[in-house]
Amino acid sequence: MAEMKQVVRTLFDLPTEIKKRNKDVLPVSGYRGPSEKNPLYEAFGLYDMSCVEDVDEFCTQLDASPHQRETIKKYAAAINGLMMDILRKMSEGLGLRNVSFEDWPCQFRINKYHFTPEAVGSSGVQIHTDSGFLTILQDDERVGGLEVMKKSGEFVAVDPWPNTLLVNLGDIGTVWSNGRLYSVKHRVICKEAKLRVSIASFLLGPRDTPVEPPPELVDAEHPRILVPFAFNDYRELRLSTNLQAGETLDLMMRTNL
Repeated sequence: MAEMKQVVRTLFDLPTEIKKRNKDVLPVSGYRGPSEKNPLYEAFGLYDMSCVEDVDEFCTQLDASPHQRETIKKYAAAINGLMMDILRKMSEGLGLRNVSFEDWPCQFRINKYHFTPEAVGSSGVQIHTDSGFLTILQDDERVGGLEVMKKSGEFVAVDPWPNTLLVNLGDIGTVWSNGRLYSVKHRVICKEAKLRVSIASFLLGPRDTPVEPPPELVDAEHPRILVPFAFNDYRELRLSTNLQAGETLDLMMRTNL
């Protein structure tokens, strides 16, 4: 984890023309430079870190050295393995057996927030939920800013904790579990004028089949609450409606048909 964080910091120091080579199959999964909407934010992305060939291509785009390439590949494999282990335990906790998520893409995103003195107290990233199923975050071990929302609507700071990973659920977790699991609203606030770097991995949704709960999670006491849908269609709906904090799920409720 420490080696990966060092590699990430060096990638952000690359010339802009090299950073822009980081293009991917989805517009939101490649390089994103500072913009008018998020002037303090910059990020690299990779659509599927579980695919060795895709990770190699990501490294090639950014002229990664042999050491950087090895570190990124080891990190991607380890995080994806951890993701599968957590999902297996979650499935067993819901009474399911032999459920596989191996063919679900796992998006990789590294983030930099260049907080300035003028930005202290402002939002680095707006309130949102993650659009995928499960997120594993290696947050900045020195600079805080991440906050999660309680059911009461109150935000609680998630202070930096070295050598740890943070796990949270996204919208697809709510759909897949038929409402038993809940996505987490969160945001990033500028707490101090420092550079803040984080590494996020998102298990998204099935590639070629609709997002829907396993049959075992649908019964008379737990009727299906949302219609089946393709993950990419859902992500596009979130972007087109600009409903980023879980509200898009309301549009997929069966009662709205």
